Amino acid sequence: MPILSVVNLRKRYGDTIAVDGLSFVVAPGEIVGLLGPNGAGKTTTINMILAVLEPSAGTINIDGHDLATERREALSRTNFAAVYAPLPGNLTVEQNLRVFGMLYGVRALGSRIDTLLDRFDLARFRRVKCGVLSSGEQTRVGLAKAMLNAPRLLLLDEPTASLDPGQRRRLWANVDRVREGGGAVVFATQNLDEVERHADRVAVLRAGELVFAGSPARYEREFAEDVFA
Repeated sequence: MPILSVVNLRKRYGDTIAVDGLSFVVAPGEIVGLLGPNGAGKTTTINMILAVLEPSAGTINIDGHDLATERREALSRTNFAAVYAPLPGNLTVEQNLRVFGMLYGVRALGSRIDTLLDRFDLARFRRVKCGVLSSGEQTRVGLAKAMLNAPRLLLLDEPTASLDPGQRRRLWANVDRVREGGGAVVFATQNLDEVERHADRVAVLRAGELVFAGSPARYEREFAEDVFA
């Protein structure tokens, strides 16, 4: 059974179609890169999978649960991070992780927080309010939050946009932990090299449509550059 199944997904805003008949699946232990330029429909797709947006048509199934009819069960198996979705700035790093950990019902929460603070090099910021952190530090806190519940499906939108090379390596090492545990990862990006290095498969979007799906090793750079033209 796939971790994520998206079938004929469509999102319309008036006369504008943001996502048009998108279908793909993500298997356990698989990382899929959602590649495309600005306006391609990547973030809209992720927001529909997160139930932030309601699809105009189509179905989403997460780990055997239909998102439309089993929303709680589906979303409890999911987590998310994006540079445009910072955590509350008036709470400290530890307070943010504790609040979200309680929302997800994470067991042994204190120990889990300690582990993630260490993994993302955040221990020294434990009692610092998130609002005064740099953009890269806030990104790392968001990534730690996304790992709290050991999600079956991890969704990342431009996850490395504000990270330096060392922090990027740390991020992908932690993403690999999700894969090794049998979970699945979908990350949206415009970075071709990142897809080639880290994705098992790539789904290329242009104007809301899926124009290529397959192994990064199979797709030709000339085709991908045409998508960004």
